[in-house]
Amino acid sequence: MGAIVVAAGQGRRVGGIPKQYRPLAGVPMVLRTLRAFTSHREVAQVVLVLPPADAGCPPPFLTDLVGHGLTLVAGGAERRDSVAAGLAALPAECRIVLVHDGARPFVDPAVIDGVIAVARSGAGAVAAVPITDTVKEVEPGDGRRVRQTLPRELLWRAQTPQGFPRDLLVAAHERARHDGIPATDDAALVERIGGVVRLVPDSPANFKVTTEEDLVRAELWAARR
Repeated sequence: MGAIVVAAGQGRRVGGIPKQYRPLAGVPMVLRTLRAFTSHREVAQVVLVLPPADAGCPPPFLTDLVGHGLTLVAGGAERRDSVAAGLAALPAECRIVLVHDGARPFVDPAVIDGVIAVARSGAGAVAAVPITDTVKEVEPGDGRRVRQTLPRELLWRAQTPQGFPRDLLVAAHERARHDGIPATDDAALVERIGGVVRLVPDSPANFKVTTEEDLVRAELWAARR
């Protein structure tokens, strides 16, 4: 089984160094993320997708890890390209593939287990959290006029990890590349080719660090762990 950790972004919405390298309680964010997968008993290989310049000359804290179940590869222009690069670097014997955001450093091992179990059944799996707020759909072109209120009991917020039988994920990416379809969510590509995707209940603690406010929250959370 293999895992792809996607950390190829430039962190434009936060200042200073790229967000994936920002320390949380003294530990670089992406290193916290990696540890959940490199230490997992069922994950044989982890591919970390970095910005091209960093893949060739990684930060020192990653250098000693390379070759011990960890491979570094250069990301692409879009997230879909970065995941595809990670897929290409995974050994052929990795028949189940997990995909995780490098900026989600607080994933629970039990959620990883749940995603693996679903992927092994032949379906795609998505860690997700039920939406508790009321959600409004707006009219196209008029972001302030409400079209309808969506039934929140049917709505979940997709997170990562996501897991798939390798053949299913490869087929989804090949079709998306052929059709020129971008994606921020691999499960959406699998859904697009008719694949079954199931949700694995997750925790809001597995949030994605995107803004400076998220970094403050992440620092507080890391200090408690």
